Amino acid sequence: MVYNVYGVGNAIMDMQVRCEDTFLATTGIEKGMMTLVDEERQKTVLDALLDHKVNYCSGGSAANTIVGIADMGGSTAYACKTGNDAYGEQYLDEMKKLGIAIEVAQDKGQTGSCVVLITPDAQRTMLTNLGISASLSADDISETEIAKAEYVYIEGYLFAGESTRDAALKAIELAKKHAVKVALTISDPFLIDICRDQFQALIEGPVDLLFCNEEEARALTGLVDPIECAQAIHKQCANVALTLGKNGSIIMHQGEVFPIEGVDAEAVDTTGAGDMYAAGVLYGITNGLTWQQAGHLGSHAAARVVSQLGARLPNPLSQSEISALLA
Repeated sequence: MVYNVYGVGNAIMDMQVRCEDTFLATTGIEKGMMTLVDEERQKTVLDALLDHKVNYCSGGSAANTIVGIADMGGSTAYACKTGNDAYGEQYLDEMKKLGIAIEVAQDKGQTGSCVVLITPDAQRTMLTNLGISASLSADDISETEIAKAEYVYIEGYLFAGESTRDAALKAIELAKKHAVKVALTISDPFLIDICRDQFQALIEGPVDLLFCNEEEARALTGLVDPIECAQAIHKQCANVALTLGKNGSIIMHQGEVFPIEGVDAEAVDTTGAGDMYAAGVLYGITNGLTWQQAGHLGSHAAARVVSQLGARLPNPLSQSEISALLA
């Protein structure tokens, strides 16, 4: 089987919970950030949320994108690591039911998890315990499977750990060996502080398509204007997709700037908006759409995701629906 996209990332069981800003303040959680926590800290927060409804969903940044591509009718594979616990079994079952070829290494230990705290303004604050996912290694990457893909998609969060970084670099190395294109998402601005040189080398080298948001682009370039940021990155990277929240996005391709309008949506939960935008773009460029059409699809998909709880499309998109969205 040929894959549109082979993703490499963390396997995280998401636990989405609505809460008030006062909860963040009283528990000392920094709003709007992704914070890595140990098992004890996460349990303390979950205990404080016992009277709240929790929505469970298998996730992880790259996994959300891979699921989105599958929901649009694309062919995908995903490399990750889960524990042989209940969360791990649920994770694998969900991915397999979606038709995603799972390249998973199961091991003793706890499957990664993330408490996603959603405040009334739809802002999400994430507490992530990577669990066994942090031990994903270069040995877990399949050369045979990567060789079947059009794109390899790497999440930036992998560069926060030595073993996971090695897995990401191995996937990129194998992709280049087999003439498979490489897409990288920065994932979070804090990663630029600790991985700047690594990201810069990748952007100037093997990365064919970079996904980033406005804040990340500014941190990378030192510039302020988003178009100037996109142009500066495009001088080093063949293709750039820079998201601007509700204001849409900018795509750079072959020296051209493609402004992509935002799609109006009543935001309920912004979790996974960037992941789903990446899904639309990657599905589009591997299934015959122009770069501009792919950007439009990404905007529509992101709008659908933010209008409900969780990082998944409410329903898969049929080919007729995709055509209607682009009309």
